[in-house]
Formats: sequence, C-alpha cells, structure tokens
Amino acid sequence: MIAKNLFIDSIIPLKTSDTTKTAQEYMDEYKVSHLPVVNNIDYLGLVSEVDILSTSPDTYIGDIKLSLDKPFVYDYQHLFDVVKVISDYKLSLLPVTDKKNNYLGVIKNNNLIQNFSELLSVKNPGAVIILQLNINSYSLTEIASIVESNDAKVLNVFTKTFPDSTELEVTVKINKTDVYPVIQTFNRYNYIVKAYYSPENYKNGLFDRYDEFMNYLNI
Repeated sequence: MIAKNLFIDSIIPLKTSDTTKTAQEYMDEYKVSHLPVVNNIDYLGLVSEVDILSTSPDTYIGDIKLSLDKPFVYDYQHLFDVVKVISDYKLSLLPVTDKKNNYLGVIKNNNLIQNFSELLSVKNPGAVIILQLNINSYSLTEIASIVESNDAKVLNVFTKTFPDSTELEVTVKINKTDVYPVIQTFNRYNYIVKAYYSPENYKNGLFDRYDEFMNYLNI
C-alpha cells in the first residue's frame, strides 16, 4: 500500500497570495490544523495553525515563516513511511508529491486509519497474543510453527523494542478465536504470554479495550 493510493485531492491547497484569514477558514472547513502551500503545482511547504495564530487576518501566507521543515512523502512511498512522517511531525494531514516536487494531494489521518486497519487485518476475526521474550530468542519461524501446530494461521505480527533493554514484545494476530490451545503450546515452549485478546476468552477485561480500539480503527 503506497501513498499514491492513499491521497485525496479534494482539499484546496493555499497559495502564497492567500491570507491567514483564508487559511483559517479552510482549516475550519476541512477540520485540520495544517494546510499545504503551493506555487501553481510546486509544493512549497506546510503551514500550521500555530504559524497563523499570531498574525493579522490580512497577512499573506508568503510572508509567514513556516515552522515545519517541509514534510511530505513521494507518491511511491509505503504506508509505513507515511505513518512515520505524520507521527514525527504530529500532523493532521501529509502532502504527497511526485519526483519533480509537483503537489498531488494530501493524506488525512482518517484516511490513514482506514487503510492501516486493512493492513492490520482488523476486519478478520481472530485472537491476538502478546509475547514477551529476549530479542536474541526471537524466531518468527518458530512462532508461526507453534500457531500452525494448532491448526491456526498467523495473520499479522508486530514487534516492539524498549530503550536500553533486550526485551522484545511480539504481537501476533491469528485467525482463530479459540486461543487457549495456542497459549498452552506457547507455555510449553517457555514463552511468556504477556496478554491475549479473544472474543471467546476474556482476561481481566483486556479484550474490551482491544475491541474498542479495533472499532475506532474501523471509523
């Protein structure tokens, strides 16, 4: 999934000759706190609501010093690149350009969430298992083998590392809701099962919070 398939062109970009009043009106209309600035089709940068708060309504966008370092992604970049840039800059939208710096459109957060939920197999029924292990012991092949030995399949795997630690957290989504046989097998292989989430097997109410998050991603 690449940026070319994610952006929309329905948001009107700002011109340097537009005023901060126009920018605020657009932000209110589109419910965003950032807007791209272009010169014809040449992408110049991203203006934020913070940039215009201390200016008069008739100030030209071209006269404002932009606080952001021209964040964008190329149309061929992957969804993960999009997520990283949006997260790093804390953006409400992200401009997309081609190799020649021609502005193509923007990716809004709600579009990103919808597409990311597909990548996470959110709509596929199943259980989620969170494992805790040493990073040197991590073997995706072994984890998949344990899951498959219980007539299940791995739908997704995500890992999380921790600063100044060799600990690794591995989140595995499988295509079965009956999670107990898989948990038991992980225990036999001396894996630490940190948590699990399944509609058939509640544990400390954790699945309730997981289900709420999944519903949020499906908005």
